[in-house]
Amino acid sequence: MACPGGPLPPLMLLLLLPPLVPQASLGHLKKHSYTHKGISEPCQEHLECQSRCCVTNSLSPQKFCTPQTIFLRCLPWRKPLGYSCLEHKECHSSCCAMTENAMQKVCTSRTIFLQCIPWRKPDMDFCSHHDDCNSRCCIRLVEGGHYRCVQQSGLIRQCLPLVD
Repeated sequence: MACPGGPLPPLMLLLLLPPLVPQASLGHLKKHSYTHKGISEPCQEHLECQSRCCVTNSLSPQKFCTPQTIFLRCLPWRKPLGYSCLEHKECHSSCCAMTENAMQKVCTSRTIFLQCIPWRKPDMDFCSHHDDCNSRCCIRLVEGGHYRCVQQSGLIRQCLPLVD
């Protein structure tokens, strides 16, 4: 404690200072006082949730309180495999690839090496490369004909051309 007439300690000085934020500017906080909602409860804003995360978790526009990641981030809902997409970030797998008719893109899965699996053509579809086919085998069925996707054959499952 300071002696009468002596300097005041720093803590006492802080108590004597006027508030830095005027009381009138705090009015908007009182207007939006929320009771914090738990995980999976419907919400409209992040502030409503205990976790501070209010995001959609399906194709419907309804938002719900979701947990934060260990990095304190809110993760948005992402589309499952087979749903149409435009970008990788829309998909749960982070893979968005063209469909067979190249008219749209869909969410596809990843390999064990975390590479996106592109859509591949079924047997007997026209192809130009082995990677175009599900079977990874694109050959000419008849001499001078078009290349087509075919099943691998042989004892060790190879992409073998037809033998005359």
